Amino acid sequence: MGSYILIPILFIGLIILLSSFFIVRQQTSAIIERFGRFQAIKPSGLQMKIPIIDRVAGRLSLKIQQLDVIVETKTKDDVFVRLKVSVQFVVIKTKVYDAFYKLDYPHDQITSYVFDVVRAEVPKMKLDDVFLKKDDIAIAVKSELNDAMLEYGFDIIKTLVTDIDPDAQVKTAMNRINAAEREKIAAQYEGDAQRILIVEKAKAEAESKRLQGQGIADQRREIARGLEESVEVLNRVGINSQEASALIVVTQHYDTLQSIGEETNSNLILLPNSPQAGSDMLNNMVASFAASNQIGEAMKRARENKES
Repeated sequence: MGSYILIPILFIGLIILLSSFFIVRQQTSAIIERFGRFQAIKPSGLQMKIPIIDRVAGRLSLKIQQLDVIVETKTKDDVFVRLKVSVQFVVIKTKVYDAFYKLDYPHDQITSYVFDVVRAEVPKMKLDDVFLKKDDIAIAVKSELNDAMLEYGFDIIKTLVTDIDPDAQVKTAMNRINAAEREKIAAQYEGDAQRILIVEKAKAEAESKRLQGQGIADQRREIARGLEESVEVLNRVGINSQEASALIVVTQHYDTLQSIGEETNSNLILLPNSPQAGSDMLNNMVASFAASNQIGEAMKRARENKES
């Protein structure tokens, strides 16, 4: 009979003995309370407590934790924007007691401070400045949190503004502005390219005209020299200058007719153009030169009589 009673007692004792031991994981601290009052902080490893009297009130991680806080606020230029602030914090090993007993909800406390700082800093900035000075916002949040959370046993490692999300219509407008600015720059480059092409084309045409004019001048100079030589040759055989000039003109007339005849697809019409045209032209030119000489002689005699 006694053996039957001993077995349950031994079993209960074994359970109580086993409940005296507990394991604390690496980078974790366990808080032990005795009858509801703080007793000790146990580090990582196999630990022991008094069964029934002591209990594990809680465990705090000593690892670096991250809390992401989404804050919606308004900028100085009345643009609503959502900021994502990532706060990295850790429980100070020497202040585990403060972290456990002084603050029930550390995440809510951190979130409140982030909201307070962001909504105090961002309304001072325009939207563009929010993007440019996001590090300043992060520094301000970290400074405020460090001062506030150090008392509760938390160390703020780093704060980061990881995302800035303006209103959808504002983003669309910003994209349009950016696209318009790029199109303006592209148009300026295209305009400069067109201007350079026009200037170079004008220079090329001017050079072409200059060379063309020079060629025409050289051609006329050579024609005049050839005519002069032709007149001199005709003068040697007793033909005066007027008759020689008329003969040269008629010769050129027939040369022109010959060149026109060689071009089968030519649409040029030379007027007057008759069998006696050359003869008439020669007679008219000789008569004109003779009349011109007579008028010149008359004017010369009149001037001499007036002077005398």
